[in-house]
Amino acid sequence: MSQTNILLEAGTNELEIVEFHLDEKDPKGGMYKGYYGVNVAKVLEIIRMPKVTEMPEVRHKSVLGAFNLRDQIIPLVDLSVWLGKERFSTTEEPKVVVTEFNNVNTAFLVSGVNRIHRISWEEVEAPNAYVSAVTNNSINGVVKMDGRIIFLLDLERIVSDLNPQLGLRLDSSLKQDYGKGYRALIADDSTVIREMIKDLLQKAGFQVEAVNNGKDGWERLLALKARAEGESRPITDYVQVVISDIEMPQMDGHNFCRRIKEDNVLKRLPVILFSSLITDKLRHKGLAVGADDQVAKPEISYVAQRSIALIKKAAGEN
Repeated sequence: MSQTNILLEAGTNELEIVEFHLDEKDPKGGMYKGYYGVNVAKVLEIIRMPKVTEMPEVRHKSVLGAFNLRDQIIPLVDLSVWLGKERFSTTEEPKVVVTEFNNVNTAFLVSGVNRIHRISWEEVEAPNAYVSAVTNNSINGVVKMDGRIIFLLDLERIVSDLNPQLGLRLDSSLKQDYGKGYRALIADDSTVIREMIKDLLQKAGFQVEAVNNGKDGWERLLALKARAEGESRPITDYVQVVISDIEMPQMDGHNFCRRIKEDNVLKRLPVILFSSLITDKLRHKGLAVGADDQVAKPEISYVAQRSIALIKKAAGEN
């Protein structure tokens, strides 16, 4: 199975997920299937188990080694081990899901691949605190389908934990207070990333409001719009820039951005999409919904710089 083209139109609040399973051993020694999923946009292809070469001094026992795929050396992570599960031995040949995001290729070993589902982000529920805790905070969404639960994996969290150099980093040389007086609205379902962006912008002098997803962000903007109209003031007196993730439960960043740009009042606000899905192959989706800029994770320090540049441009400043 090869993933070469994403057919979904941008801004429809839909996504496609690859559903796969892990054959896990239960406490009594029996077997049960755990169902998981990832965004198709992050999947390059699904292959059979390749010949794997062990890697020296790996940070986590879940890293089985690496293999060569069309002249690229790709590390292979055993998802069962990462999730703290004991794999149940079966005669089924395991599969390898090869992914690409944050400009990094990583492969994940799974027991089998089921199918691709097209769903709405409204069907994706955020995991509760207990689910997050028992899954090593590696789950960023829950989908109930056909009598079973599919856990959507936070692949960025897994990869950044395995290699901290690939995680988000704040630039210590960032100028302080050069965005003083500006107001930003952040939408991101990751508490860690949300707080990092908030901290970054506050250090640059911004006043920041943060919400958990695009739906909450949209409702907040509508409330600010109503306030601005009631007080006969421009919307930019209340917020000057919107920074949004793309993958979020309830409403994704593309749909959120499209709604903003289709609104006669809110369209004045610059929108920056900040996501691991900002790649050469997928950048056209952000352009299609009118995003003013798209920043690929983990370039978090660039967000503050671009925010100020876009605010000044919208205000007609040099």
